[in-house]
Amino acid sequence: MADTEIDALSALLQRCIDGDETALRRIYDLQAARLKGLALRITNSAAMAEDVVHDVFLKIWHAPDQFDPERGSAQAWLTMLTRFRAMELVRRSGRERPTDQVPEVEDDAPDALARVMAEAEGRVLAACLHALTPRARSALMLAFNRGLTHTEIASTYNMPLGTLKSLIRRSLRDLKQCMDR
Repeated sequence: MADTEIDALSALLQRCIDGDETALRRIYDLQAARLKGLALRITNSAAMAEDVVHDVFLKIWHAPDQFDPERGSAQAWLTMLTRFRAMELVRRSGRERPTDQVPEVEDDAPDALARVMAEAEGRVLAACLHALTPRARSALMLAFNRGLTHTEIASTYNMPLGTLKSLIRRSLRDLKQCMDR
């Protein structure tokens, strides 16, 4: 997403604070497919992914003032809302299960991770991720891209939960240091 589109998204969120329904519709047009793709990867259910996107847009409409541009971009805020809501729905429904199965329906939108990796910051992120050990990189991807819990990842790697948490914490620190260079 270009800087002008990111600025436009922030401006649209500000207009939602004033009750501008057309701004909410424009945000939906710009972001719904991407957010549904993210929710679909976490929930492995098209119906649950649609529920997640619905809930996220209700949150945007009812509490747009919770977006703080000082803490990050509008796109990152929407991604965070979607990720947390998807994981919450999965946990609540008891359907959370680590799997490499293909979701019920293929997402037509470009993969969010692929889109990020195509941008300049994304290329730096890709290089920094590649610098991590394969296990560290995989653990981060399972946690942040697939939405698995630490317990599920520890079970996948057959390692104690504390060891996995330390691995993720060190990996995030190393990733941040690499990105800051």
